[in-house]
Amino acid sequence: MIESPYWPTTLTQSEVASLESQVVSLESRVETLPDRVDVVVIGGGYTGLAAARRLAIGGASTIVLERGGIGAGASSRSGGQVLTGLKLDAATLVANYGERRARELFEVGGRAIADLEGMLGDESIACDYEQTGHIAAAAKPSHFDALGEEQALLARVFDHRVSLVSRTEQRRELGTDAYFGLSIDEGSRAINPAKYVAGLAAAARRRGACLASNAEVTAIRRDGAGWRVGTATGGIAARDVLVATNGYTGALTPALQRRLIPIGSYSIVTDPVGEERAAALLPKRRVAFDTKHFLFYFRLTPDNRLLFGGRAEFGQPTPESTRRAAAVLQRGLATLFPELASVSIAYAWSGNVAFTRDQMPHGGEIDGMHFAAGYCGHGIAMATHLGDAVARRMLGDRARHPLLDDPLPAIPLYDGRPWFLPLVGAYYTVLDWMQ
Repeated sequence: MIESPYWPTTLTQSEVASLESQVVSLESRVETLPDRVDVVVIGGGYTGLAAARRLAIGGASTIVLERGGIGAGASSRSGGQVLTGLKLDAATLVANYGERRARELFEVGGRAIADLEGMLGDESIACDYEQTGHIAAAAKPSHFDALGEEQALLARVFDHRVSLVSRTEQRRELGTDAYFGLSIDEGSRAINPAKYVAGLAAAARRRGACLASNAEVTAIRRDGAGWRVGTATGGIAARDVLVATNGYTGALTPALQRRLIPIGSYSIVTDPVGEERAAALLPKRRVAFDTKHFLFYFRLTPDNRLLFGGRAEFGQPTPESTRRAAAVLQRGLATLFPELASVSIAYAWSGNVAFTRDQMPHGGEIDGMHFAAGYCGHGIAMATHLGDAVARRMLGDRARHPLLDDPLPAIPLYDGRPWFLPLVGAYYTVLDWMQ
């Protein structure tokens, strides 16, 4: 088992070479950075790259500073599921915000997917993107009842249609009897996240942004009306700073760090299972997840491996926790799909997603810096959309946006160190048992 993400291994040598040619690497300490730019973007994932692309299109000189390799965080570690809606389900959205506001927020999710597709076309990014639809699998009989209630609410309030599949019929969609019926949403998509982030980086560079890897930011301070951003090789003066670090936000931006909870997400990928077995597992090659709090999510890769992931631990990812989580996920996979019990696990990895207090994504300004973050595991389309939206605002577009105009709520008794995650994990374990 290789303890690193699977997705980057799908890049061809020419794709890797192309990405490397777009990026200035400070690893050798030979390369230098510009002395002054209009905008420094901290973080080279979907958010930062989408923002850099838009800023460059708008004429702003922009540099992206990434601590590791471009896209090496969550942007190349996700399950590659581009899901409709938001993290909060329809009933919770309505309960928290009322029907009118809930509908407005839900529509942002649809707009994010449309914007992603438009950008993929405009930039000719090839990333195995396809409209697969998604499966929500009921982990208990009561959960299938709840899926039925959600179906009615989605149709009535959001004009969004999903279909239900009973347990007796579910094998036409999913090759297991472990669940108690399914909800099918045709609007979701699948993507190769590593190919996408490489294509997005190339697009940002092509539009005129500078990209720097191994460029850890060591200091951020006010400098007159602007900012001074420090790195190991020197400082950069900037008019504006955009923080796009999401689940990897650190102490250099304490106000943002105190509002984002980094949660580890873990994934494994099997050896190829063959076309016949793959067709039995997911006949329509949909992306899937179940309805537990400690959920499993899974999908087929283009080369017929099964990617299987989830919140297998509730602490910060380490090599040891990743190995423990891989064992948990392998047992879960074998429980759902006993025919795969003997299939070897080829890759195992972990990464951080960021949750907010209200489980909603946010963008705007904090401590004078711009930011977009808090995707709660629904980040591929939304990170692209919010990065672009924040960049448009930085360029002077003052159009109202439902996720840019509400403040990111603080989390009481939280200093950026998620000491409470084991307690949260125990709580959700109990809920999964009881509900």
